[in-house]
Amino acid sequence: MASSSSYNSPCAACKLLRRKCMPGCIFAPYFPPEEPQKFVNVHKIFGASNVTKLLNELLPHQREDAVNSLAFEAEARVRDPVYGCVGAISFLQRQVQGLQKELDAANADLIRYACNEIPTGLPAAPGTSSVQPLTPRNRPAEFNRRIGNEGGGFYQPPGAFPLPYSFPWNDNSSGGMNDGGEGGM
Repeated sequence: MASSSSYNSPCAACKLLRRKCMPGCIFAPYFPPEEPQKFVNVHKIFGASNVTKLLNELLPHQREDAVNSLAFEAEARVRDPVYGCVGAISFLQRQVQGLQKELDAANADLIRYACNEIPTGLPAAPGTSSVQPLTPRNRPAEFNRRIGNEGGGFYQPPGAFPLPYSFPWNDNSSGGMNDGGEGGM
């Protein structure tokens, strides 16, 4: 829990709302005077009255997590008013998908090199290679574990779960979350 306000300094919430910070102030443990922007964002997005109601409905041990979640969502909404946390999550998902593709390429190279270095029991005829290329028929079964049956899917390691849905904003190929706010999604 964050430090409670001292007698001289009201909590960030009471200071912004221009009211006297009472000893039992529900905001004081979560919005210390050293972090005024935290409450400014939460108040701007959710409203002080709604936050008060929410905190009063929760058990005391749940309040800190709730305030941290509200503060995170509020900051995300201030930075990206349209998508908020979803925009941040989709950005991170695109980043994970890019890294997954890089990992898949490295795994494919590793499997190809490992399969090409396995000696065969039969001697090769002069002028021919004993190394077989990795084709869909002679690839290891683990290599063929893909999300889709066509080649568009990516390698799905054992135990991983595919995403149940995709976001429409994942289709753009830009790296940033915002491309200047110029529509055209």
